Amino acid sequence: MKQSPDMKKLEEVLRSGRIVHEGFLGNDPRSLVEIIESDLATVERLGLTCESIAKRMLELTEAARPRYGAWTEPQEHIRVRCEDVKGSIVCPWPHAGRFVKRITTVHRLDLDKSIQWTDLNTHMIAEHGFFEGKGSFFRLEPDLLAEIIFLR
Repeated sequence: MKQSPDMKKLEEVLRSGRIVHEGFLGNDPRSLVEIIESDLATVERLGLTCESIAKRMLELTEAARPRYGAWTEPQEHIRVRCEDVKGSIVCPWPHAGRFVKRITTVHRLDLDKSIQWTDLNTHMIAEHGFFEGKGSFFRLEPDLLAEIIFLR
C-alpha cells in the first residue's frame, strides 16, 4: 500500500519526540505503512486479529487492576500486575483519545518470558494495527506477545 500524505504527516509525529521522548518508531527505518503491514501479516499468520490480541491484553490488565502493583494469577501459567504512572497520554493518530499511563506486566510462568504494555499500546493495536517501530521503548513483537498472552 502506498503511503498517503496524511500517513507521512503521522509518521513525522510518530518519529518525533512530541508525544513521547523517544518517539513511537524507534530506530526502525521502514515507513509507517511498511511497519503496520508487516505486523498485520504476522498477526494473520498466527491466526489472530489485532482486535483479539487487544481484547486479551485488556482482559489481563483488568484482572490485575484490583490488586494494584501486586502480582495476581488470573489463570494457570499467567502472572500479571499493573501500575499507574502519573498522568495520561494522547493517541498520536488524529482523533480524540487520552489514556491513563498504566503499565501492565505479564509473566508467562511455564515459558519464563515476560512482556509489558501500556493502555495506549492496547488502543493502538486494536484501532490502528500498530505495535510501534523496532527499537521503540514499548515495541511489542506480535508473535512474542501472542506467545505470552494466549495459552495454546
